Amino acid sequence: MRRLILVVDDEPAIVRLVRAKLVADQFQVITAVSGEACLTVLENERPDLIVLDLMMPGIDGFETLRRIRQIAPIPVIMLTARAADADKLRGLQSGADDYVTKPFNPDELAARIVAVLRRTSGAVSGQGVLIYPGLEIDLDRRQVRVNGDDVRLSKTEWELLEQLAGNVGKVMLHGELLSRIWGPEFRDESHYLRTWVSRLRAKLRTGEGAEGVITTYQGIGYRLDAPAASEQG
Repeated sequence: MRRLILVVDDEPAIVRLVRAKLVADQFQVITAVSGEACLTVLENERPDLIVLDLMMPGIDGFETLRRIRQIAPIPVIMLTARAADADKLRGLQSGADDYVTKPFNPDELAARIVAVLRRTSGAVSGQGVLIYPGLEIDLDRRQVRVNGDDVRLSKTEWELLEQLAGNVGKVMLHGELLSRIWGPEFRDESHYLRTWVSRLRAKLRTGEGAEGVITTYQGIGYRLDAPAASEQG
């Protein structure tokens, strides 16, 4: 599963450098050139992490971070030329997960992104087994059992299930799922997503007439229903 990173910076050279490094490290990358543009992106996307510049035209990075925190608990790494201890302290106190100063080493930034994702991602790893009537989803072992029988999922079906399971009980928008699994260029291909959700539903169904565990929100997205029980792996 390729993680989606939003890079917010008004310097094209910085954006190109960060994008090139992250793409080479198998991340998906989307960009914004201002705080306002960042917040607009978040209306349709839920990146796994945001790399946020501090000094930008319009609203600055501190205010952008404050508004991000009102939208979703997305990890944020501040990337800025302001290296004063007071600025670092303010950024961390405002809710940033890390603070990297310019000029920077792209390898170090990528390593910090991985470290922050590891710290903040409880989405899939370590959640153990999601248990539904007749259905068990073992996130750690990447196994699905329906009525006691193992069910084989394709790579794409498993990535779709991982995204839904990582946000269990929450509605994931069409654009979020499409961008995270197939790439940002597919974010408007809702018919493509419907096909794969239908295939996944069929494999998770526990019997004829069973409602299944994936709920459709017409024109909005999909939700993996919260299980009645879970076991920690």
